[in-house]
Amino acid sequence: MPIAIEGVDYFTAADIQRELGVVRQTLWRWRRARVIPQGLRYRSKAIVFTRAEVEAIREYSNRLEPADSPQPHRGSGAAPAAQKEDS
Repeated sequence: MPIAIEGVDYFTAADIQRELGVVRQTLWRWRRARVIPQGLRYRSKAIVFTRAEVEAIREYSNRLEPADSPQPHRGSGAAPAAQKEDS
């Protein structure tokens, strides 16, 4: 159930987990790696996401890649897209 703030709907991690079938640890790992939107802090504790951010998370969670493509190094903290921007 979204949280409405000044006419904008925001979604919690629990909302995203239910909708996408992704566990909380995976969401936070993706945030740490900066491969999904970072969201906004609500009331000094909860992280919430806009509808557009939820859609970006959905797209990332449902991505398809060639099976023989190299996997990004876990814990590197940088996404392939972020590396391209720095080049």
